Amino acid sequence: MSNKRYRKLGFEKGETEELVKAMNQLLANYHLHYQKLRNFHWNVKGGDFFDLHEQFEERYDIAKESIDEIAERIRVFGHTPLSNLSEYLEQSNIKESPSDLSGDDMVKEILKDYEILLSFLTDAMNSAIDIGDVGTEDMLNTFIQDMEKHHWMLSAFLAK
Repeated sequence: MSNKRYRKLGFEKGETEELVKAMNQLLANYHLHYQKLRNFHWNVKGGDFFDLHEQFEERYDIAKESIDEIAERIRVFGHTPLSNLSEYLEQSNIKESPSDLSGDDMVKEILKDYEILLSFLTDAMNSAIDIGDVGTEDMLNTFIQDMEKHHWMLSAFLAK
């Protein structure tokens, strides 16, 4: 048996501490974003109801998948992802939103969430780059590209 220390996927647990911290902050923000999208999906009204109702559902499905991938990536490194609502509320920069907003105000809220999420995605990306973690970098890059594109689309929606 070799005397080499065990390295989870080529990384020692200590090497991934900063990355996992950034990923947990991202996870907390994604959870509040996800719940906001569900809130808006259920409560949107007005002339844009059908378009926004469908968009919010599409985006919360994407957010749900992203949440799962982030949490599982944290587990891959042998760490524990945040998993309690109280932790998410404490760690998140995204805040809950009322249910009675206009459709346009809901879209503005989602655009603000995207800006916050993109900031945390960039932080996590930089942490992944710092340790040479191309797997996490690839995952986050996919999230960033999708979110930037949808930010543009929602911005165009508001420019009616």
